[in-house]
Amino acid sequence: MSRTTRGTQMLGKAGIAFTVHTYDYDPNAERIGLQAAEAIGEPPHRVLKTLMAEVDGKAVCAVVPSDREVSMKKLAAAFGGKSAAMMKPAAAEKATGYVVGGISPFGQKKSVPTVIEEAAMAEPYVYMNGGQRGLQVRLSPQDAKNVLNAIAASVVAEA
Repeated sequence: MSRTTRGTQMLGKAGIAFTVHTYDYDPNAERIGLQAAEAIGEPPHRVLKTLMAEVDGKAVCAVVPSDREVSMKKLAAAFGGKSAAMMKPAAAEKATGYVVGGISPFGQKKSVPTVIEEAAMAEPYVYMNGGQRGLQVRLSPQDAKNVLNAIAASVVAEA
């Protein structure tokens, strides 16, 4: 497995401190983010999943804890829109240049508005997909927010 992806290159060029962590990706896992958290031995609220969606027909990226679901209503509101829907996997792959299970918020083909779940900002560090199945990067949530020019908002559904 290559430890160099467009995502890790973006972080390196931006001077962001991060570490790379690999694990055995299970393509049959019911919930890929939870499988990643278990495989690297971190609590699910620190291992964030990257979800591609559309708000009022425009692509957006949501980065949320792997044990939570996105509220479409909150996602639309975070970007000042009326409605939100998840992107179909093929559309997400085309938009990002990554394959599902390896979609990173970093180094996507085209930069899109990004939101990071507000609660994750309180963590000392988080893990996000590095741009390949089985590859996670560990970094400060504030560094991630800054390099992505993301907003922080509460976008997860009530538990």
